[in-house]
Amino acid sequence: MNRRYKTRRLASMAVMPLFLVVIIGTVIFLVGHYTRDSKMMTKALSGSVEEPGSVRLTSSNNGYRIMIDAGHGGKDPGAPGSSGIEEKNSNLAIAQKVYDLLRNDPMFEPRMTRTDDSFVELDERAAMANDWKADVMLSIHGNSYESGNISGTETYYRYENGLPLAMAIHQKVVEAMGFEDRGVRENHLKVLSLSEMPAILVETGYLTNTAEEAVLLSEAGQNKAAKAIVDGLKQYFKGVE
Repeated sequence: MNRRYKTRRLASMAVMPLFLVVIIGTVIFLVGHYTRDSKMMTKALSGSVEEPGSVRLTSSNNGYRIMIDAGHGGKDPGAPGSSGIEEKNSNLAIAQKVYDLLRNDPMFEPRMTRTDDSFVELDERAAMANDWKADVMLSIHGNSYESGNISGTETYYRYENGLPLAMAIHQKVVEAMGFEDRGVRENHLKVLSLSEMPAILVETGYLTNTAEEAVLLSEAGQNKAAKAIVDGLKQYFKGVE
């Protein structure tokens, strides 16, 4: 074997291991990248990766998880009604009726941020929903204004993915209660901003309006509002399934 051929062969033998190292390294990188992306996709589909306000359906055998927040409570009475009633009481009454309807429906699994006249911080209410990985945060309120002539139902959302939920429930409540439609609006309310799932706050009516207060304080009116909220939830989940 002449010296020139031997030199070329030795050079090619030295290059070959380096070439194999590059190939093997590339394969390992691609496999790792694919595995990581697959895991991320799995988490996204399972609902464990989300941004605030995203739709994440964590429904188990117990149904969709609904966190019901009765606005105000305890040392925070909320708005005074035209008769002197405190908002926190009517909020709790309607919220409890929503809970009872959802509890008896296999489609849902409800919880409440408060079940009595107790004070719960706004960030704690949102934390309850976040820790439970609720599908929806629903805050129930009654409205007020210095003039008793103002009336109607309003619904608020914070993140874009909360808009379909707000629209569905708002429509049902307006239809059921027959109050003026004051619209669906974006608002940076704390309980909505801190919730990591679609969250809305519904102002069922104006307690400072004598006629609306009478409805909201009556058993029939509270039942009507609760059923409308549940009907709105059902419509919403049919749209996102």
